Amino acid sequence: MRRFTDPSILIFLLIMAYMAISSGRFSSPVDWFMGVLLTLPGIVLGLALHEFAHAYSAYKLGDDTPRLQGRVTINPIAHMDPIGLICIIFIGFGWGKPVMINPMNFRYRRRDEIIVSLAGVATNFVLAIVLTIVYAIFIRTTGMFVMTTMGHTIQLMILYAIRINLVLMVFNLLPIPPLDGFSVLSELLRIKYTDIWYKLYQNGMWILMALVLFGVVRTIINVTVNPMFNGLMRLASTLVLL
Repeated sequence: MRRFTDPSILIFLLIMAYMAISSGRFSSPVDWFMGVLLTLPGIVLGLALHEFAHAYSAYKLGDDTPRLQGRVTINPIAHMDPIGLICIIFIGFGWGKPVMINPMNFRYRRRDEIIVSLAGVATNFVLAIVLTIVYAIFIRTTGMFVMTTMGHTIQLMILYAIRINLVLMVFNLLPIPPLDGFSVLSELLRIKYTDIWYKLYQNGMWILMALVLFGVVRTIINVTVNPMFNGLMRLASTLVLL
C-alpha cells in the first residue's frame, strides 16, 4: 500500500468513510463495538501471518531485507500499520505494513518473486483450513460449553477468522496493483518494469477504488468466498461427526 498521503488513497478512504456512516454502520455503537471485538482477532491474525509469509519466504530465498527490517517474525506489532488498522476498525477497509524486498538478491528473480507474492495468500488459505479444524475440535470437545454465551462468542470469533482469511486470500489475488495478484500476473506475462506495467501501477489505486465502489470487488469475493466457506463448514461438520 502506498503512503497515506497519496491523493487516491485519501479520496478512497473519505468515500469509504462516507459509505460506512451512511450505511448505518455506527447507528448502534454497542453492536458496532461488539462486531469489532469479534472480527479484530481474525483480521490481525490474518494480516500478520500474511505479511510474515512474504517476509519469511523472501528471506529464505536469499533476500535479507525483511530480516533487517524486523519483519521475519509472527509478532503482529511488526506487521500492523497504525493508520491501516484504524481504517479497518472504523470503515471496514485497511491494510497491514507492506514487506519491502530487494528482488536483486534472489537467485531466480522471476520465480522467487512469484513465490514471495503467493506466500501471503497461501498462508491465509492454510490458516483458514487450520482454523476450521480448530473449530471442529472446539465443537466436539467442549460439551455444553458451546451453548453458553462465552462458548457462542468463541465460535463466532473462529468463524469470522476463517471467513476473513478467505477474504484476504481472494482480495489479494485480484490482478490489480498494488495487490499480490498483480505481481504474479506481471511476472507470468513478463511485463514488469515495462511501460504498461508503470501505467497500471500508477493508476492501480484508482482502478481498485472504482471496482470497490461499484461493487465489483464485493461480488467477486462473495462468489468465491461463500462456496469455499461453505465447503470448510462441511469439512468441520464431518470432523465433528468422526
